[in-house]
Amino acid sequence: MGPPEITQFLTALAVERRVSASTQNQALAAVLFLYQQVLGCEPGSLDDIVRAERPERLPVVLTREDVQVLLAALDGVPWITAILLYGSGLRLMECLRLRVKDIEFSRHELLVREGKGNKDRVTMLAAAVVPNLTAHLEDVRRLHAADMAAGLGRVLLPDALARKYPNADREWGWQWVFPATTISADPRGGARRRHHQHETVPQRAIREARRRAGITQPVGPHTLRHAST
Repeated sequence: MGPPEITQFLTALAVERRVSASTQNQALAAVLFLYQQVLGCEPGSLDDIVRAERPERLPVVLTREDVQVLLAALDGVPWITAILLYGSGLRLMECLRLRVKDIEFSRHELLVREGKGNKDRVTMLAAAVVPNLTAHLEDVRRLHAADMAAGLGRVLLPDALARKYPNADREWGWQWVFPATTISADPRGGARRRHHQHETVPQRAIREARRRAGITQPVGPHTLRHAST
């Protein structure tokens, strides 16, 4: 079988079986793997494949009332995270990767490092979160002190900084704002560190808050960011 048969097969998936674009792409990848890696030959030109259409999905945008109800169903660290997503327009991983030194309380600013497009940017620190965030950082400082006393307390730094400042990874300013609850071994070198909180933690908290708030629309961390704009 050559290009005509492959094209007919992949086109039939889209036209007759009406599979999704991701399913058709998976089938194409499997065919290419078969020809290139197993049979050891190129399948030829496949430019005439009729592609499955990728449906356009509109983002869920909550009303202010829905956001207020959702936030009221959260407390503790998940509430702080949600406020930063909504009030400061952070993406989830931008929020979880915040360092203590990235927060400027006096100017009500946050420094987002290596955001979308690998660019740094400054955004506002929502005033509503300041008291709770300040108290949270005191808890984080005590946790860091306990880690230091146990001979730990080091965090992952960018490679260039880690080489230039070998002891900076123990400094308070470089610690994660949202540290994980447990120490784990870094798979890249085996060093035992406290990483930042895993993204599934706020995701799960927001899903549960949506259920408690009685909101029927699907809601996740990015939904809050959409609501802020």
